[in-house]
Amino acid sequence: MSQYQHIKETAYQANMQLPKLGLVLFTFGNVSAADREAGVFAIKPSGVPYDDLSPDKMVIVDFEGKTVEGNLRPSSDTQTHAVLYKHWENIGGIVHTHSTYATAWAQSQRDIPIYGTTHADHNTVDIPCAPPMADAMIQGDYEYQTGFQIMDYLKEKNMSYKEVEMVLVGNHAPFTWGKTAEKAVYNSAVLEEVARMAYITEQIRSDVPRLKDSLIKKHYERKHGPHSYYGQ
Repeated sequence: MSQYQHIKETAYQANMQLPKLGLVLFTFGNVSAADREAGVFAIKPSGVPYDDLSPDKMVIVDFEGKTVEGNLRPSSDTQTHAVLYKHWENIGGIVHTHSTYATAWAQSQRDIPIYGTTHADHNTVDIPCAPPMADAMIQGDYEYQTGFQIMDYLKEKNMSYKEVEMVLVGNHAPFTWGKTAEKAVYNSAVLEEVARMAYITEQIRSDVPRLKDSLIKKHYERKHGPHSYYGQ
C-alpha cells in the first residue's frame, strides 16, 4: 500500500462529490488533498471520467508540481494547485470546476455582489473575479501563472486567503480552497449556489442594492465570529 494512501482516499472521495453536487460535467474539474508534513498532494488524473476513478488512480505531486507517485498524468491544473499550496501554508484542499453559474460570472469578468444573507454566511465581501490573464502570462507557463494570478489579485484587493476561500478567474472559472479537501468542496458548492442566486436576483431586479453592512456583520459573525452560535 502506498505511504500516501490516506490523501489518495481523501482526494478520491472529494472528487466524487463534484458530480454528485452538480459541479462538473464530463471531466471539467478536479480536487486535490494535501499532506503538509510530507510536502505533497494527491490530485485527480487528467481527463479520466469520474466513473473510472479509484483511490489508486490519484496522482501524488510535490509542491513544485513534480509527480512523486502515479502512472497517470495529473490534472492539467496541477501547477496552479502546486503554486497555491507552496505559498498558502494553511490550506489542505483545492477545488477547480467549471460549474455553470460561477463560470458565467467569471466569463462576465464580474465580482459576485453580496446581495443576501446566504452570501454573508460565508463571506463579508463580494466574491472577487481576477481580471483575464495578460498575454505574456498566457504564453508562458499558463497553469503556473494562474496560481499567481489568483494570489496577486487577492493581495491587490487586500483579501486574506484564510478568510476569502473562493475566487473567479476572469474568462476562465472558479477556484476554491480550505483547510481540508472536504471544506474546499463545500466552498465550491456554496460559490455555485451564491452565483446562481445573484444571477436570478439581478433578473428580478436590475437595480438591486447590496446587502446592508449590519446584516453582513450579523450573519457572518453568528457563524464565524468569537461569539458564533450557529450549529451544535
